[in-house]
Amino acid sequence: MMMEDDLPRPKPRRLADLKLDGLGVEELESYIAELRAEIARVEAEIGRKHGHRSAADAIFRRG
Repeated sequence: MMMEDDLPRPKPRRLADLKLDGLGVEELESYIAELRAEIARVEAEIGRKHGHRSAADAIFRRG
């Protein structure tokens, strides 16, 4: 019998579910623009972290 602590924990949601049915077209388009801006911000951070990782790998390969 599995204990509750043994079960995998669900990943936390970062974005809350937004009720879309009450929003107009302009509001939905604005929401999409906000999401795209957030995606671009996250992708830039991923690129920055890859750059740091590459630099660290290059330093430790020389030694």
